[in-house]
Amino acid sequence: MFTAVLVALVIGGLIIFLVQRRRNQVLKTEDGWWGPGAPPGAEEDITVRSFKVTTSDEELEDLYRRIDQTRPVSSLEDSQFHYGFNSHYLQRVVSYWRNDFDWRRQVDKLNQYPHFKTSIEGIDVHYVHVKPKRVPEGTSAIPLIMVHGWPGSFYEFYGLIPLLTEPSDPGDLVFEVVCPSIPGYGFSEAPRKKGFDSVCAARIFHKLMKRLGFQQFYAHGGDWGWLVTTNMAQLEPKTVKGLHVNFAPPSKPGLQMVLSIMLGRRFPKLFGFTDMDVERLYPCMEKLVVESIKESGYMHIQATKPDTAGRGLNDSPVGLAAYILEKFSTWTDHDFRNLDDGGLTRKFSLDDLLTNVMIYWTSGCIISSMRFYKENFGKGLDAPHAKIPVYVPTGFACFPNELMHTPKLWVKQKYRNLVSFSPMQRGGHFAAMEEPQLMAEDIQKFTKTVEKKMKQ
Repeated sequence: MFTAVLVALVIGGLIIFLVQRRRNQVLKTEDGWWGPGAPPGAEEDITVRSFKVTTSDEELEDLYRRIDQTRPVSSLEDSQFHYGFNSHYLQRVVSYWRNDFDWRRQVDKLNQYPHFKTSIEGIDVHYVHVKPKRVPEGTSAIPLIMVHGWPGSFYEFYGLIPLLTEPSDPGDLVFEVVCPSIPGYGFSEAPRKKGFDSVCAARIFHKLMKRLGFQQFYAHGGDWGWLVTTNMAQLEPKTVKGLHVNFAPPSKPGLQMVLSIMLGRRFPKLFGFTDMDVERLYPCMEKLVVESIKESGYMHIQATKPDTAGRGLNDSPVGLAAYILEKFSTWTDHDFRNLDDGGLTRKFSLDDLLTNVMIYWTSGCIISSMRFYKENFGKGLDAPHAKIPVYVPTGFACFPNELMHTPKLWVKQKYRNLVSFSPMQRGGHFAAMEEPQLMAEDIQKFTKTVEKKMKQ
């Protein structure tokens, strides 16, 4: 009897030790230099500089000249968006862009929030920093960094920012929001050297937040922003108070995930699958394999030879618009492929969509943004961060039309401290831009839960 108890204690102690050891595992990284040449001997300039988005007659004249010289191509009959962006509808979009879209007005809209730049690891990092106009007495604003993905930009969050910094409900938390552009995107300078991946972006954004005076903060991300903010939580779990994401594809499929795919349709309750899980996952060959192949051709190009395709997009505004806007159609709802107009304006306005395209066009960042795929996938699927669980309190907003559906069971494999899992009423991949109210409500709910737990 004594021997059995002793063995049980030893095994129990070993399990606790292994779990605790894993909980203490953090992602390792080293400082880099992404500017031209070798790093200078002097200390880095940590000055924060105001920045404004600008335009000029010359910039617009060049854009119009290139649009006017585009060569129209006929789409196949009855092809809708199944072959990519429908050329007939593209002509209507381009006509609006050329004749009705007011870029100067949109520049003013971009500048409604304060923009800044600061040099980190040799490159200028651009960010929007919005402080609340009023904070209730006896409280303080909650710092939140929100990170975009591809082919989006910081502009995706413009509808969400006021809902967080100026909430209408007096019981809601008030946030101070920082929205950086990933280096190589928008108005952040592109790395000059190979190897700038999501972990490098995470490290730089940690430095940015520290430079702004935040010792702890919350983080939110979708698309690449999901991975960058996840890496931030892995790098400094005590700095990131809470992580909120709306995209969480399995980074390293395990036995539990494989079994759930094999048996989940027949025994959904065994794996905690909901009706929506079953609908989105099965038949799994069609939903998980065929659908992924249909929508991931761009990824293979960008993960292997981004500069080749990117050069053409960098020269042609119409080509760039088709390449980017097709994603805002199909990734918002895959059924939009069946529509002649791709359902493009069912969820977004052409002004907002073209503003995002113009951020890519005027900054000339399409090639450097595509390289981010090469840097992340070029190291294989077995990167160190893929093996490390996240123990930072995490909230997941599960939007029904997301590119890849991720059931709660799969999310918990990576995010071990899953505080909230919210099946959302509607929305797709660009959820912050498409459904800012729903996103704001879920960020509020998640942050309140974490803050309450911390006070207990």
